[in-house]
Amino acid sequence: MVHIPSLFEVGSITHAGRVRERNEDSCLVRTDVGLWAVADGMGGHEAGDLASRIVVQSLDAIGTPESAADLLAECEERLFSANRQILALSQERQGATVGTTAAVLLVRDGYYACIWAGDSRVYLINRGGINQVSHDHSELEELIAEGALSREDVRDWPSNAITRAVGVADDPEFEVVTGPAEPEDIFVICSDGLTRHLQDDEILQHAATRSAQAACDDMLAAALDRGGLDNVTIVIVRLLMPRSTEPTRSPLNREPQP
Repeated sequence: MVHIPSLFEVGSITHAGRVRERNEDSCLVRTDVGLWAVADGMGGHEAGDLASRIVVQSLDAIGTPESAADLLAECEERLFSANRQILALSQERQGATVGTTAAVLLVRDGYYACIWAGDSRVYLINRGGINQVSHDHSELEELIAEGALSREDVRDWPSNAITRAVGVADDPEFEVVTGPAEPEDIFVICSDGLTRHLQDDEILQHAATRSAQAACDDMLAAALDRGGLDNVTIVIVRLLMPRSTEPTRSPLNREPQP
């Protein structure tokens, strides 16, 4: 089963923001196979824009996998391939640190998979609520998980180093979450240039009440109005596919998450 564009309503946008001279974000829309991605080149490091482009170009080389499990496996392999290419780029530049986040959404055969490294996010909006499917791989998130800080403590924290990325280690760590995908579910994939300016409830309000592209446009405008301190990239995917009989086991061979 191959998803075709009419099964999804998709919007996307990327912008350098009001402060950065260069847009180091990249995004990929491959609605034909049910794959969307956002990559955020590591700010302040050499060739972050190249690193993010390597990730999306590697993912864009995916053809037409025969199953959901094949799509997930090929996505993971493409991310490992991108990691090797970025490491080679670093060596060409005398060991300069080069890296990027990656947040990838796959939707196929009634299920979704989210695979990521870093602090670019994937949200799921359904039944009137918003849930962050991914969790940030960052120093602050680790401190929050340990109970050392609260979310209120870190709201205006000046810096937040990421703890995982593509292109910084020989054996990169990616995290995967899977679950059922239902008609009218809305996924938002974004770089931290959006979430540093908009709260989750604002993302919910925009994505749930506007068309996918209009919501992307409006959220970018809001981020720019509030300073646009970083590159901003947003991809919104609304599922339009009719409900079908769900298999008793996820075709992604992972346990579905609630």
